[in-house]
Amino acid sequence: MSAHAVAPLAPLRSLLHLWRRSIQARVVIGTLTLSTVLALLAGWVMLRQITDGVLDSKREAALSQAAAGFAAAQSRLDSAPDIDPLDVGAVLNPLLDLLAPRSEAVDDYGIVALGPASLTGSAAEGGLLEAGLQFDAEASIPQDLLEKVRSTEGSWRAYTSLHPANPDLPTQPALVVGSQIRVPPSVDQTTGRTYALFYMFPLQEQRDTLSVVRSALITTGAVLVLLLGTIAWLVTRQVVTPVRLARSIAERLASGRLEERMHVRGEDDIARLGLSFNQMASSLQSQIRQLEELSRLQRRFVADVSHELRTPLTTVRMAADVLHDARQNFDAATARSAELLQAELDRFELLLSDLLEISRFDAGAAHLDLGDVDVREVVSRVIEASSALAADRGSELTAILPATPCSVEADARRLDRILRNLVVNAINYGEGRGVEIQVASTVEAVAVTVRDNGVGLKPGEATMVFNRFWRADPARARSRGGTGLGLSIAIEDTSLHGGKLEAWGRPGVGSVFRVVLPRRAGGEWGQPPLPLKPLGVDNVAAVGAPYARFSGSSRAR
Repeated sequence: MSAHAVAPLAPLRSLLHLWRRSIQARVVIGTLTLSTVLALLAGWVMLRQITDGVLDSKREAALSQAAAGFAAAQSRLDSAPDIDPLDVGAVLNPLLDLLAPRSEAVDDYGIVALGPASLTGSAAEGGLLEAGLQFDAEASIPQDLLEKVRSTEGSWRAYTSLHPANPDLPTQPALVVGSQIRVPPSVDQTTGRTYALFYMFPLQEQRDTLSVVRSALITTGAVLVLLLGTIAWLVTRQVVTPVRLARSIAERLASGRLEERMHVRGEDDIARLGLSFNQMASSLQSQIRQLEELSRLQRRFVADVSHELRTPLTTVRMAADVLHDARQNFDAATARSAELLQAELDRFELLLSDLLEISRFDAGAAHLDLGDVDVREVVSRVIEASSALAADRGSELTAILPATPCSVEADARRLDRILRNLVVNAINYGEGRGVEIQVASTVEAVAVTVRDNGVGLKPGEATMVFNRFWRADPARARSRGGTGLGLSIAIEDTSLHGGKLEAWGRPGVGSVFRVVLPRRAGGEWGQPPLPLKPLGVDNVAAVGAPYARFSGSSRAR
């Protein structure tokens, strides 16, 4: 879409954004819209009624005046002496002058007489006689009204535009009322002549009045809409301002400023809301600080215990090594006890090492020993080291590696620990099925996915799996060993590199763990090289580099 097409949409998008984000804007805009609609409707109804009233009043007065004029004209013609057929104008002109408005008349109007007979003097064959207003009768009188008046007895009316005799003047609306008047027959005639007499009533004054009324209604409606909008804005402001203040304070509370509180005024509903909010904030502050203190004590306890156990563990390890080396000279029960002691000491050392590492993370003392590492080589070493465990669980380890190097700037020891924890976790929860490790890279990042086909993860467990000491099935974890800290340490190690560790799973289908590391530690990266959710067995072909596949289980060897 071009910039010319997007530019007109910018105000609309801003208005939609404001509509979604602001309650006050929705109330004010809604009030203005409804007020405008109601003002337009009420104004239209009032203007219609006023227009009808003004025009009806004028029409009734005009019809009454015209009817009186028609009657007076016909009576004057009937009572006139014999009229010369060649000089009818001598009779009609004084008649029109009599019917024409006086100079002091309030309402100005005009009179036109049109006749078909041969006339002399001031009228000609088919000519017209005028009195009152100076206008173009032929252009002002509608043709259909003229035909109707000439052909039918009675009074007829129509609305028209009055064309002044001076073409420079504008036209104006008018009401035309016409009727026949009959000149009595003379001595040598058997029938009289029929003329069409028209009254022309200008409606410019009524138009001006309605224009003033229309302007007044528009102005009043606009002012009323603005007043209603202002009232709506003021009323909603009284309600929205405390809500916005509560939102702002809630955001500051969420950022860690637990001492923030709302200022409470009065005893209304908003004040009670602020009081309840402050009570809630105080309760949360107290609980959070208790949890922080408990967490601090827990971290301190773990760190102290881990360090304090180092010295006695070293002594016990030395004695256990002596016993384990001399188990050949012991009886069967004592030799078995020496072997169990050695195995449990190995587990204890692993747990102690994990606790010490966790304490370093909590203290912010963990650091990276960076160097260029080929992720393919690390995966190969992890598979080699985990083959015995995979054989014991009945799983087969399969690696899908690209042919080109996948080098990253990383701590080799921590990267090895990340992948080893993921592979061991997949073996332990893989239900004896195959485990697939896949590596792919882009210019910005390198990704490794570890996929098993075991018990999988339930909804919501994909994030909980990285919590310390959390186990999806505690009974299974106890039977398989483990400290419950492996994935927690893995995600901490990944974060130190500026990477990301995620999990996906479905019960009965299996789980996928994906670790993405930037090429440079702490660097930025965009689209991960591998998808988290598996699309199928061959979904790795989209990376664009050739792959090598090998099996790492001890059974295959």
